Amino acid sequence: MNSFVIADPGLCIGCHTCEVACVSAHSADNMFLQQEENPDFYPRLRVMETDQVTAPVQCRQCEDAPCANVCPNGSITNIGSSISINQDTCIGCKTCMLVCPFGAIAMVPEFRGGQKQVQPGLRSNTNGVWARKERLVASKCDLCEESGNGPACVQICPTHALQLVVPDDVTMDTAAKRAASAQTLQQFGGLIRF
Repeated sequence: MNSFVIADPGLCIGCHTCEVACVSAHSADNMFLQQEENPDFYPRLRVMETDQVTAPVQCRQCEDAPCANVCPNGSITNIGSSISINQDTCIGCKTCMLVCPFGAIAMVPEFRGGQKQVQPGLRSNTNGVWARKERLVASKCDLCEESGNGPACVQICPTHALQLVVPDDVTMDTAAKRAASAQTLQQFGGLIRF
């Protein structure tokens, strides 16, 4: 079973601190030193705010991940306890983004060495000026696997609205529910006859 992060909308205050932590965890550059008119801010989760609820939405690391099933290049795979996107082989077809039931995948510019990458052959015309088109790749929560410290969003949330759910926790919770259910059956054991 894959691990995943889940949010408690009752605790989320919509501060977007999780988004900032996410960008900081995945960026080689200090986001606070970027030029204000063109910041590179691409969090792998999004705080959604409606009249009824405020909560971050991110990848749920599906067991039978629709995104992986439709990726024509096999760029989306299950590595360790999460679903990962190999941005080097991603062709930016957007199919994964369309099938994700949580809207957790976004297309973002690819960066290497702090520089936005452009496509070698494709150009676009913007306001009468031809230029090489930037390379877009799929991006989603990776549980901050590379950091080795777990999801930055969970660590930084000031209200503890985010929780990392790991397989052992689910197994223990399920076992506790089964034990409680068995206790209930024992109480009514003499009453149920078929």
